[in-house]
Amino acid sequence: MKISRLIAGSLLLLFAALAHAGAQKEEALSSSVQTAMQRSINDALQPKLMFANEAEGQAWLEAMSARIAKRVPDAFMRKRLLTAIHYEATRAGLDPQLVLGLIYVESGFNRYAVSSVGARGLMQVMPFWVRQIGHSRHNLFDVHTNLRFGCTILRHYLDIENGDLFRALGRYNGSLGRAEYPNAVHAAWKKFFAWDGQGKSLPLR
Repeated sequence: MKISRLIAGSLLLLFAALAHAGAQKEEALSSSVQTAMQRSINDALQPKLMFANEAEGQAWLEAMSARIAKRVPDAFMRKRLLTAIHYEATRAGLDPQLVLGLIYVESGFNRYAVSSVGARGLMQVMPFWVRQIGHSRHNLFDVHTNLRFGCTILRHYLDIENGDLFRALGRYNGSLGRAEYPNAVHAAWKKFFAWDGQGKSLPLR
């Protein structure tokens, strides 16, 4: 048991250090898929917490804020970021905690992160997506834009893979068929961001 924990911890540290090591692959989109993704990207609604009641939303916000405090020191910016993550993930039919785990692995919550292959921002979105489903005005270093693109893209990959998260995450990272990246995202999700309405997880270092 201790060995497995050490291995999991080592994997998390490795991917936190490498961050955005992979790259999404550019593929042709059907006109219907392209149109649907463009509509998703261009929806201008303002982010808000998507909970059944305000108390539950505030409990989640406070818990997640404590977990990422060392990565995002400013309390106001932290709450804005978490609100946007919860909104964009829920809107795309994704678990917000999964998206938090993905951001941890991809960028370590650095909104200005750039990979060696040009992936940008919190969710390490490749610039070709702006050409395919966005507009030249879209800035992938903008938090809300990056989250909108990233969640829309992951939703697209989940649809392609019929809900298979392992394969969808592989596509997202450009490492389809390899276990390292999906396992790292899953480990970060469950270790740092698990949420049952009241449970606690480890704070990020």
